[in-house]
Amino acid sequence: MKRIWIKNAIIVNEGKRFIGSVLIEDERIAAIKEGEVENESELAAFLPADKHAAGEAAGETEQQAAGKCEQQAAGKCEQQAAGEAAECEIIDAKGCYLLPGAIDEHVHFRDPGLTHKADIFTESRAAAAGGVTSIMDMPNTKPQTTTIEAFNEKLALMGERSSVNYSCYFGATNDNFPLFSQLERHRVCGVKLFMGASTGNMLVDHMESLRQIFGGTDLLIAAHCEDQSIVKENSEKMKEQYGEEVPIECHPAIRSEEACYRSTELAVQLARESGARLHILHLSTAKELDLFDNHLPLKEKRITAEACVSHLLFEEKDYGRLGARIKCNPAVKTAADREALLAAIRSDVVDAIATDHAPHLLEEKEGGALKAVSGMPMIQFSLLSMLELADQGVFSVEKVVEKMAHAPAVMYQISCRGFIREGYQADLVLVRPQEQWTVTKECILSKCGWSPMEGATLHNKVEKTFVNGHLVYDNGRMDEAYRGQELYFEH
Repeated sequence: MKRIWIKNAIIVNEGKRFIGSVLIEDERIAAIKEGEVENESELAAFLPADKHAAGEAAGETEQQAAGKCEQQAAGKCEQQAAGEAAECEIIDAKGCYLLPGAIDEHVHFRDPGLTHKADIFTESRAAAAGGVTSIMDMPNTKPQTTTIEAFNEKLALMGERSSVNYSCYFGATNDNFPLFSQLERHRVCGVKLFMGASTGNMLVDHMESLRQIFGGTDLLIAAHCEDQSIVKENSEKMKEQYGEEVPIECHPAIRSEEACYRSTELAVQLARESGARLHILHLSTAKELDLFDNHLPLKEKRITAEACVSHLLFEEKDYGRLGARIKCNPAVKTAADREALLAAIRSDVVDAIATDHAPHLLEEKEGGALKAVSGMPMIQFSLLSMLELADQGVFSVEKVVEKMAHAPAVMYQISCRGFIREGYQADLVLVRPQEQWTVTKECILSKCGWSPMEGATLHNKVEKTFVNGHLVYDNGRMDEAYRGQELYFEH
């Protein structure tokens, strides 16, 4: 049995923060203990006793055996534990946060078919370096993940290439909803619904198809909401004013507040009518927040909302500095919208934080509001950028953990992940606070080779990332041979 003892960390988990230690046995968390320890000999008391070994051979009950082991804590059991301690890898994490690994429910790893931009191997390495231990990939690849065959092939590909744990969405089209009932429920994180711009034929714009989707599955429906007719109308207005070279600063006017609100309002209405489980992706406006509330615990909510780090970090003025590097759909909007989203995270109106990690080559990001492609790589710096906001007092570290680890696990009903709990998979990240460093091009692991975070000064640094108890990332060194596990869903 492989044992790793992480001692004296600042454990942040389930709304609490305390000095403590975590014991990993193989893939799982075996024990959690509060309090600081001074020397390695204390590991003997930390190791879980084998309740069966002490007495079962003599016909004792489990309770009797456990009692005997407790009584012998100063004797044989302690000696045995001390011997085991010598075989245990010990990591002194004093001064570091120990957090559950982030679960990014919204990524585009571009694999298969778009691997000149990114691929599962490169982007999962970037995820691990950023403290993200599980990801859920979107279906707009080539081929699209809109058939049972493509879905199974995608999962197999991820199993071969991903350094972190993984799943992928099944993509909805106007006519493939009969396939939903054929999906293996425990293998699919949800159904992705594009009610806005998308690749190929994945825009679902027929009302009858929408009603069939919402009424035809009890799987989570993850929706991209932007009213395409409004976007098209706004684009034409901009062309009349600027011609084909519309400035990038006009992007939020094209993909406007009204385009977002109209589509989100429709999705929420359909979910309420049908009782569907709906998760709205990447909210970008204050107005949309009126459609959500915090009246129920997350576990009981049927309609939930996500904010992405891009809309929490950037605002309209940043187009002047970063141009199309921050062009995404829906668009980064006003400072007031950003502040409203941050407040909604604090109040639990917004339930989760993800990235919409969407790499493109830099040359594809040229051409202004109409020609530059939308999307940016964010996964390597997502957790750290949110901890940066915590340092600024925007919200707490506990809230970051809640929105990036706990909430995705609860919403998607992921088995044994997202929390630091005994028996759970040891998906953990050690972060060194008060460690100032600057994001440079050289440290970027995404295949596209750039980030809108370049030049940013951060004050937290990922030191180690454990995936299923395996040290995948260690102070800049990556174990490129390790492969994560497929996520299992209990819905």
